[in-house]
Amino acid sequence: MKSMGIIGVVLILLGGTSLAVRRISYTTEKPVLELGPLTASVTEQHSFALPDVAGIGLVILGGVLVLISQRAVKI
Repeated sequence: MKSMGIIGVVLILLGGTSLAVRRISYTTEKPVLELGPLTASVTEQHSFALPDVAGIGLVILGGVLVLISQRAVKI
């Protein structure tokens, strides 16, 4: 039952991080023109929002797993 507690703590940390960060951004580079050894490229920045409901759900689920693992140890 120790692994269930570890998974719960990991879920709590992921949910807290999701609530703190709120948005993930990344950059891609796309080639536009290639003329022999010369190349031209465009850098595009993409981002997506992390839903608050998912973060709250992860924290609650992680807390439930930690509580269940603590009660299973006491029995």
